[in-house]
Amino acid sequence: MLEFCKQCIKIAATALLANKARSFLTMLGIIIGVAAVIIIMAVGAGAQELILSQVESLGSNTISIMPGKSEEGQPPASVMGIAITSLTYEDAQALLKGNNAPHISAVAVYTNGVENIIWKSNNYNTDISGTNVGHLEITQAKVERGRFFTEAEETNLAKVAVLGSKVKEELFGDSEALNQRIKIKKQIFEVIGIMKEKGNVGFQNFDDRIFLPIKTMQKLIAGVNHVSVIRAKVDKEENIQISIRDIETTLREKHEIKDQSGASDDFTVNSAAQAMEMIKTITDSLKLFLAAMAGLSLIVGGIGIMNIMLVNVTERTNEIGLRKALGANNQNILTQFLVETVTMTIIGGILGIVLGFIVSALISFVITHLLGYAWPFIISLPSIFLGLSVSSLVGIGFGIYPAKKASKLNPIEALRYE
Repeated sequence: MLEFCKQCIKIAATALLANKARSFLTMLGIIIGVAAVIIIMAVGAGAQELILSQVESLGSNTISIMPGKSEEGQPPASVMGIAITSLTYEDAQALLKGNNAPHISAVAVYTNGVENIIWKSNNYNTDISGTNVGHLEITQAKVERGRFFTEAEETNLAKVAVLGSKVKEELFGDSEALNQRIKIKKQIFEVIGIMKEKGNVGFQNFDDRIFLPIKTMQKLIAGVNHVSVIRAKVDKEENIQISIRDIETTLREKHEIKDQSGASDDFTVNSAAQAMEMIKTITDSLKLFLAAMAGLSLIVGGIGIMNIMLVNVTERTNEIGLRKALGANNQNILTQFLVETVTMTIIGGILGIVLGFIVSALISFVITHLLGYAWPFIISLPSIFLGLSVSSLVGIGFGIYPAKKASKLNPIEALRYE
């Protein structure tokens, strides 16, 4: 039996090499399908790790408060691009008053925008964040030179600005930035500080950003009264759940929401752990869905292989008749053609895995080195096993019909076939 299998594989290899171009084109559907599955699984795993690391960089003991109510397991409407104005600076301040939320040690608010910054003849377009002094503790950011604005400057419309390290470099170069005047939307601001390089945190590049006092940003730049997000830091991780309940109670009171069930809330409170769990659920579902879509190309490739094998049966009718005349039975013929099909699909699967490996590595390299995100290169053993097993199953599934047709040929009619 072992000798017969070796002979089958040898004949299969000879048949594939006899028509190299046709064999490659036949395998192309399998190669692309397996490569697509590998790439999607790798990109999905890399994206998931990147998103989770960015969320984790905000701190495991942080709580995010977003405007707008979210359904269970779904992101709030504000994340989906819908403008909601239900949160204010005063909401954040209320969390620090009295015993409203005793385990919260710091609160940061943000109102964001993009503006053109002018210094002398230099122009630079960058992100602007209106925030408060709590930003430093929440993000563990540090001022390298100068200072951050004070609590009094937060609310008194002070025209002061703190520059991210990249903004300073792009706008001032080697020139001194401290105490210089910059123009934002016809308003003149004094540069009072330069932030220490921080990098990306929560998908925000804090180096390529200017920080203004929250009320200054709201009134003079953005023309709004609401904030985009509130972030709170809890003293200990074990106090996160009780702090979430404290925040919900405080905001319901502030917003005059009498329903304590949460159904009428106009805000969403999530801890970093909850956000990570939600992200995992969403990315896992998306990854499987895209992998299933890519898997459809394997079916198309399988149909192509079946068609080519049917052509092979026709072309090799005389060979089949001769082998039967020399003693080969139906099972021998069926096994031979099935081995040829499976060999073709396994080779296609291996080439697909190699292609998927190369493309996934290139994607990781480009995102990491050109975009500046720490995108991990992840090729999981299950995805490789899936690629090989699916390609083998495709070979067996779509090879059975041509193999059966070949095995059932009448040897006399096969030898007469022209």
